[in-house]
Amino acid sequence: MADYYDLLGVSKDADGDTLKRAYRRLARQYHPDINKDPGAEDRFKEIGRAYEVLSDPQTRGRYDQFGEAGLGGAGGMPDVGDMGGFADLFETFFSGFGGAGGSGAGRSRRRGPQQGDDLRYDLKIDFEQAVFGQEREIKIPHLETCDTCSGSGAKVGSGPTTCTTCGGVGQVRRATRTPFGSFTQVAECPSCEGNGQVISDPCGACAGQGVRQIRKKLRINIPAGVDTGTRLRVAGEGNAGLRGGPSGDLYVFLTVKSHPQLRRDGITVLSEVNVSYLQAILGDIIEVDTVDGNTSLEIPAGTQPNAVLTLENKGIPKLGNPVARGNQRISINVKLPIRLSDEERGLLEDLAGHHSAKGRQHHHHNSGLFARLFGQKG
Repeated sequence: MADYYDLLGVSKDADGDTLKRAYRRLARQYHPDINKDPGAEDRFKEIGRAYEVLSDPQTRGRYDQFGEAGLGGAGGMPDVGDMGGFADLFETFFSGFGGAGGSGAGRSRRRGPQQGDDLRYDLKIDFEQAVFGQEREIKIPHLETCDTCSGSGAKVGSGPTTCTTCGGVGQVRRATRTPFGSFTQVAECPSCEGNGQVISDPCGACAGQGVRQIRKKLRINIPAGVDTGTRLRVAGEGNAGLRGGPSGDLYVFLTVKSHPQLRRDGITVLSEVNVSYLQAILGDIIEVDTVDGNTSLEIPAGTQPNAVLTLENKGIPKLGNPVARGNQRISINVKLPIRLSDEERGLLEDLAGHHSAKGRQHHHHNSGLFARLFGQKG
């Protein structure tokens, strides 16, 4: 899926007016009633979808932080994988005629400031860190503007010179003869790579690139409630832009380590606990593990096997709204003894007789024995 900012040709910090102007210009260019080229209608729909998302501050914020996943499954968008090639071909064709089809814009984008690349950083965090959030320090390798040449790429005291191959245009024309006639093909200048300028005396610190690879320390804030796959955007911490262009962004992709006793389902924490058959029958108060540490849990008398008990507000904070917190659901496993002592067996046999029609007539003889058995709970 193409980036919405790239679709509209704007930077990630563009304001509402800039978005609107970009959308109107592109909408006129690709409107099906005006543009009959193949793929123009699909591009028109993509531009409309991008503007719909970015023009709303709420959906734009979710898109900035979480990408397409933050929009709640806005599927059904057409595949735009081949549109870039077609757009380049369209632009190159008209540039040969000096028309208003965008050739000048294409060259100015190439020769002018270019935004730096976005970067991805994968970070593994503990279960508790995902629940409550944390500030973390990370080290990332990225490109920063060379401070020796201030990003120009030229040695101090010199500067770029006009490319002699293309005369500073950034493009060269080649005539091609075919059975249908002679055609002029416009291509990027191989000497200056479309920049229109070359650096004859490059900066020694960055080898003429204008940027250098630096390993930088960053402190990032992990909000409460994140999960595996959550993407955090750190604006401006990607690679530096070329020729004075803005830096790209850093995207931190999180992976949450598993917990030995706890699992999560959305904002609900799931766990299990084992109790004896006597605890299930008579009830008890036990200690259970939660994300907040050990907590007392009451096992009601008569708890059935596989019953589920709930601890309210012991779950995961809701991402973006940590005040809203889920619950913990605890499944009760009732453990039956595999081996019994002779005394326990005798007591249970008496109890079984007590629950039969015949045994109920003599239950008063066994009351002391039953008390001894159930006094062993826990």
